[in-house]
Amino acid sequence: MTEATHDDAVVEARLAAELPHWRLEGGWIRRTYRTHGWKGTLMVINAVGHLAEAAFHHPDICASYAFVEVRLMTHMPKGITDKDFALARKIEEVVGWQPGLEGGPLTGTPDDPRFAYIRYDKGGGARGRPDVTAIGTRGLPSSGAMP
Repeated sequence: MTEATHDDAVVEARLAAELPHWRLEGGWIRRTYRTHGWKGTLMVINAVGHLAEAAFHHPDICASYAFVEVRLMTHMPKGITDKDFALARKIEEVVGWQPGLEGGPLTGTPDDPRFAYIRYDKGGGARGRPDVTAIGTRGLPSSGAMP
């Protein structure tokens, strides 16, 4: 069964409503995650890889020392489908998880630059251009964060 693809207007509207840090570019929905270095980059790639394999829906990934770009498009029928949105939401949920903000028993990564590995978005940066100002892993400004 062939998946129904969405036109650009529908994709843009859904991204604005459901995934504000993702953007449509070149036929793919994309999200760039900023990290504090290679360790964080590999952790993001491995998390995305696990989710993609569990879903059996595989994104393209572009990585460098301090960022990971995830690109989703359904290869057959070559367009953006509900599968892409579902996997993007799950990636966003897992990569952006900050247990210290939930008030539960898990405190999250200490707010210490030595342990920082991902640059969490704070607030609503311009859509498609997440606010990547360095913040601590608990959502509080960190004094020794990288620029």
